[in-house]
Amino acid sequence: MAPINNEYDYDLVVIGGGSGGLACAKEAVALGARVACLDYVKPSPAGSKWGLGGTCVNVGCIPKKLMHQAAHLGEAVHESVAYGWQIPEPEKISSNWNKLVQAVQNHIKSVNWVTRVDLRDKKVEYINGLGYFKDPHTVIAKMKNGTERSITAQNVLIAVGGRPRYSPIPGAVEYGITSDDIFSLDREPGKTLVIGAGYIGLECAGFLKGLGYDATVMVRSVVLREFDQQMAGIIKDSMVERGIKFLFTTLPNSIEKQNDGRLKVRWTNSNTGEEGSDVFDTVLFAIGRKGLVEDLNLGSAGVEIKNDKILANDAEQTNVPHIYAVGDILQGKLELTPVAIHAGRLLARRLFSGSTQLMDYANVATTVFTPLEYSCVGLSEEVALQKYGEDNIEVFHGFYKPTEFFIPQKSVRYCYLKAIAERSGDQKVLGLHYVGPVAGEVMQGFAAAVKAGLTMKILLNTVGIHPTTAEEFTRLSITKRSGLDPTPATCCS
Repeated sequence: MAPINNEYDYDLVVIGGGSGGLACAKEAVALGARVACLDYVKPSPAGSKWGLGGTCVNVGCIPKKLMHQAAHLGEAVHESVAYGWQIPEPEKISSNWNKLVQAVQNHIKSVNWVTRVDLRDKKVEYINGLGYFKDPHTVIAKMKNGTERSITAQNVLIAVGGRPRYSPIPGAVEYGITSDDIFSLDREPGKTLVIGAGYIGLECAGFLKGLGYDATVMVRSVVLREFDQQMAGIIKDSMVERGIKFLFTTLPNSIEKQNDGRLKVRWTNSNTGEEGSDVFDTVLFAIGRKGLVEDLNLGSAGVEIKNDKILANDAEQTNVPHIYAVGDILQGKLELTPVAIHAGRLLARRLFSGSTQLMDYANVATTVFTPLEYSCVGLSEEVALQKYGEDNIEVFHGFYKPTEFFIPQKSVRYCYLKAIAERSGDQKVLGLHYVGPVAGEVMQGFAAAVKAGLTMKILLNTVGIHPTTAEEFTRLSITKRSGLDPTPATCCS
């Protein structure tokens, strides 16, 4: 059980009510600690605001996956005709944006409510106030009505996450939106320009196109910069095939609102210097996120930061020993919800139950929910080659044909996977990459195997489940080094 120190109001104060902060708070209370959790959401420049639960629940993973699913369902309705379903006038089928947004928001509000009830039931004090430091052990909660409440804590966890960035161009903040706004947008997005080609930008462009809206992606340099670049290229090509437009090596110059309410965007190609423009209904910025350090008054606590992120050691401990940080606010760590949750729980156990287990940030799987999904775990091919050298790496790869794609004659040209392994011995797997249906569901189990030391010897002696796409990993027999054709010849032999 947690030691009680009556010198302070709480054993732990958590600033931030997102996934990492809530996980740590609830785990700490279960271990006997006195815990308060502060959470307050500033409205976005476009006016969007939401309840308890952080980015993932409100403006991230959950609404994104729901809209991704909505786009898939529309596609499935049209595919069903090939399977014999009789759909009257399938060409007239369309989505209802307002109804979709209402359904998504209803679900989010239900999660907000359940989260508040869960904190109450678990005896975590929830304070709906903006938290900042008065001194290293004192946190001020600035309440909605302008009043302030001072509380003291033996330990403080900073888990405030981040918010989207805007381009520093005229009209960006006035007329643009971000992922903070798209899931609650009170009008149809219409013809949309997505500025940014990271996973958030591609996912938004993907579901917007799937819902029937014209979508264009503006790419400053490369697509999916932090991911394996061969796989990123495949994702980009698959999106182009679906009718999503790309403006490559292009930077926005300005956004002007026309008399008809539409937005004229001007841009420049950074390679050629050529200028261009077009008119859109919506401009969505997805150019990265900034850590929310500006409101924390970290100078009063002595906490060191780098740019807009907090510096911490392998135990999520800042330079001030009793102040910690988890999640997207950390410098140099993975910005993923499950990472924040696991790190938060492990921190609570170290603080209040004598555990010594640290968060392991290696081999964390993730998925990009583009129309054709991409999931990976471990090293990219570029990093593996750089780290081990070309002579010490073997890359197994193959194209495949999902059974469910056959009858509706869906394109299979981008269904591809590869395993990056050591060349010697039993060939330890260093990275797995997959583009295709239900990528996250496929990769989750393989992620556990990679964590446990999966080798190609084990993988290729694993009997696959037929007919699935996941079994294709157990059929990887062709290497890039061999130069042989990785296109499958048969299905069942």
